[in-house]
Amino acid sequence: MTKDRLHEIIFEADTKKGKLFDVILLIAILISVFGVILSSVEGIEREYGHLLRFTEWVFTILFTIEYILRIYSIKKPFKYIFSFMGIIDFLSIIPTYLVFLYPPIYVLVDIRAIRLIRIFRVFKLSRYLRGANIMQIALKSSRPKIIVFLLSVILIVIILGTLMYIVEGQKNGFENIPKSIYWSVVTLTTVGYGDVVPVTTFGKFLASIIMILGYGIIAVPTGIVSAAIVKSAGKVTTQSCRVCSKEGHDLDAKHCKFCGSILDE
Repeated sequence: MTKDRLHEIIFEADTKKGKLFDVILLIAILISVFGVILSSVEGIEREYGHLLRFTEWVFTILFTIEYILRIYSIKKPFKYIFSFMGIIDFLSIIPTYLVFLYPPIYVLVDIRAIRLIRIFRVFKLSRYLRGANIMQIALKSSRPKIIVFLLSVILIVIILGTLMYIVEGQKNGFENIPKSIYWSVVTLTTVGYGDVVPVTTFGKFLASIIMILGYGIIAVPTGIVSAAIVKSAGKVTTQSCRVCSKEGHDLDAKHCKFCGSILDE
């Protein structure tokens, strides 16, 4: 089988073989994750532990082969390896191999549940895939704005935490600046554990400002992503670029919108 054909089957869902591959992969992931969940139950582990571990090794070997084939079939392997799904694919198999060094890490194979995101590829003719691709594109295009926003939030919590440390002091539970910053994060996100609370009048006033500011901050990322979704709305396919492995191309696209490479027909 040629690399082009292999890439079409593994990375795309526009063909019968590609869809069949995705369906089998999703079923294998579900069974594997379910097995790991069952193994955490003491009675089941005691009775069927050996069978569950054997099954997990079988799935891990199959997923490892799949991971290697994905790297083999793409023109620029590092583009896939360091992509979001590439990292998830790697993290979904490595815990089983590390079990010899640290047995409890075995349960982390549940991270492969994230791979179920590929279920949207199977429903390529439905609104679910379109929505998933639009969301993916919107998140990528919003990345610079979100990063700037998060950096701004980090600066705000550092400044506010430091102010609370100065205002309240160690006698009121704000023992140091890191703990004060922690309180600032908890208050800004409106979680409010209540383990540390301001006592002074000015401290309570400052806390009130942080709480109100928290509601405004929560809405900002939603607005950024929503605006990007509106711009990204349109018909897209599951066709994957062989160079950068990105999806979300328009139906009539001839070149990859991310790296400019020619898309395979």
